[in-house]
Amino acid sequence: MKLDLGYITINDIQFGTASKVENTTLYVNKDELTALLLKDKRFNSVEFDIARPGESVRITPVKDVIEPRVKAEGPGGMFPGVLSAVDTVGSGITHVLRGAAVVTCGKVVGFQEGIIDMTGVGADYTPFSQTCNLVLTFNPVDGTPPHDYEHALRMAGLKAAAYLGELGKGLEPNETVTYETLPITESIKKYPELPKVGYVQMLQSQGLLHDTYVYGVDMKQSITTIINPTEIFDGAIISGNCVSACDKNTTYHHQNNPVITDLFEEHGKTLNFMGMIITNENVYLADKQRSSDWTAKLCEFMGLDGE
Repeated sequence: MKLDLGYITINDIQFGTASKVENTTLYVNKDELTALLLKDKRFNSVEFDIARPGESVRITPVKDVIEPRVKAEGPGGMFPGVLSAVDTVGSGITHVLRGAAVVTCGKVVGFQEGIIDMTGVGADYTPFSQTCNLVLTFNPVDGTPPHDYEHALRMAGLKAAAYLGELGKGLEPNETVTYETLPITESIKKYPELPKVGYVQMLQSQGLLHDTYVYGVDMKQSITTIINPTEIFDGAIISGNCVSACDKNTTYHHQNNPVITDLFEEHGKTLNFMGMIITNENVYLADKQRSSDWTAKLCEFMGLDGE
């Protein structure tokens, strides 16, 4: 499976009369985006802010961060099983508005952790102090249950990111990086002298507000399985982590998974990156045993030397 990621540089976000990308600036029409997001009747209103690197700004309580991306060519769409059909993604061409991020905020259950400092000491501890952030703060209709509010927030962030991502569909990328994995037997034949390495990723799946979704399915309802690493770049995995900061793995982190990119960087040089296994992180002993046993079984099936 082969995917070209075309990176379009964004150095600023501004509000404007039309949504577009021009000269590395992302312009956002607030009225148009508001109309899209408030189709969800669980919201009373949405407030927009822009936070840029170096500004004296703290964003809290953060629920998710999403990078705007769009399928420019190839099968499927962004966030399959959620915003687009359940088609297998991870091939073709995807355009990325690199340097921009959508940040969703709201008090789902109390005033939980989730802080982004755009300057000062705190900025050193978050990658989002270096992105231009469109911050969306949603006010729910009175009486909306917390789990409904969380779902609405999750969907709104994805919709906003997809809306902005579409602006880069017809643009020429500043940089293109190609990622490719071969079928297991072909990969072994191509690099027979290199250690066969796979990546096992455990996804947060301990229950409400601790969830992760794969092609729209709550991972705690799934069993350990094999997935192509490039599928992750197209939004196959999204976050539903709305609890304390130590449990937050944002959608942006999945879209830009550094373990995957590092393994691709070494692929064919120091190792043979065979593929990826995703497993869940449940709370019951039987579920833990099932996940670990299936992980070991799939590692053996793939013939891995290390994971």
